Amino acid sequence: MLENEAKKVIADEKLKHVNWFDEKHLKENQVGIKGEGKNWYVYVTDERASVVTGSVKKFDSQEKALDNFIKRAMTEKKLFKK
Repeated sequence: MLENEAKKVIADEKLKHVNWFDEKHLKENQVGIKGEGKNWYVYVTDERASVVTGSVKKFDSQEKALDNFIKRAMTEKKLFKK
């Protein structure tokens, strides 16, 4: 998935529990994505806004990371419907 496609899914699905490339401080029950060098990381936070141990997945391509990010964000949406 490309960045513009991921942004469209976020908007269309009204995904609220996301942290797009660390654009904001960590909050509770978020799915986040960030890039460091040639690697991308996807993670989730808990009810205390801490990154959940074992939730961080490392990817060598942004497209794969974005796929995982959106998949996790859709799961969060189902779990935390508000």
